[in-house]
Amino acid sequence: MTITDERFAEQEASVAGITAPSRLRVVAGRFFGSFQGRVGFALLGLLFLLAFAGPYAGRWGYTDKDFTAFLQPPSGEHWWGTLQTGADVYAVTLRGMQKSLVVGLLAAVVGTTLAAVVGAFAGYFSGWADRALTWLTDLLLVLPAFLILAIMSPLFAGGQWPLFVLLLAMFLWMITSKIVRSMTVSLKEREFIQAARFMGVPPARIIFRHVIPNMSSLLVVDATLNVSTAILTETSLSYFGFGIQPPDVSLGSLIADGAQTAVYAPWTFWFCAGLLIVTVLAVNLVGDSLRDAFDPATRKPATGKGAR
Repeated sequence: MTITDERFAEQEASVAGITAPSRLRVVAGRFFGSFQGRVGFALLGLLFLLAFAGPYAGRWGYTDKDFTAFLQPPSGEHWWGTLQTGADVYAVTLRGMQKSLVVGLLAAVVGTTLAAVVGAFAGYFSGWADRALTWLTDLLLVLPAFLILAIMSPLFAGGQWPLFVLLLAMFLWMITSKIVRSMTVSLKEREFIQAARFMGVPPARIIFRHVIPNMSSLLVVDATLNVSTAILTETSLSYFGFGIQPPDVSLGSLIADGAQTAVYAPWTFWFCAGLLIVTVLAVNLVGDSLRDAFDPATRKPATGKGAR
């Protein structure tokens, strides 16, 4: 009996509906079952809450200036003190944290999506398509990303930070793309891919319905770890004045400004630097825990007297 394409799709959907929630529960159980997973998730949740809800609790906006309080230490009026310009450190730090988190998340999602699509298409198709995409990947790998972003930094002024996100994402996907390509070369020889091809399913549908979903664990972990990479890259660029441009702020630009007064006014530096450290730590804890949850074999074996 010949199975039509519609019936195949219905069977696929029913199977996916049965197995996907089950696997999601298993992964979630492993993730929240680990101590570092719970700590990382709690820290990240608190940081997002502080960044996006915290400004409503403060008395000052990030654009406000108190011309009667320059470089004042933390007080009841200014909880985290003030900058040289009279700006409230609490308000501008949370604004910078918002921008760094949004830039990191968007750049990571765009970069991982590019890696999945380019790598899957390069691995699935042979011949000139594979050679062209591989050549593009190798070209971007050898380009000096920091220098290119620095040269193009004037384009980021005037609220054009989404362009900065796109350019940053363009330099985050190449290594993962090569891994996806090699996995796709192996996957396309599997029985379920061969069956879909013999049934006349279009290549693009096979890639997006079968190939990429089978690498979801790799892509989820890669996207999570790319968040911290993007945040640190954005911070480094903004520290040197090549990232988020005034009048907007990010943790990098605040750290750069605070470094000049850190010795005699440490509140201008350590609040934003401390939040950056905690943010990157929380993201890395979540990324490591997700990797262990998707692939328990990557966990380090127990050692010592309790090991058997």
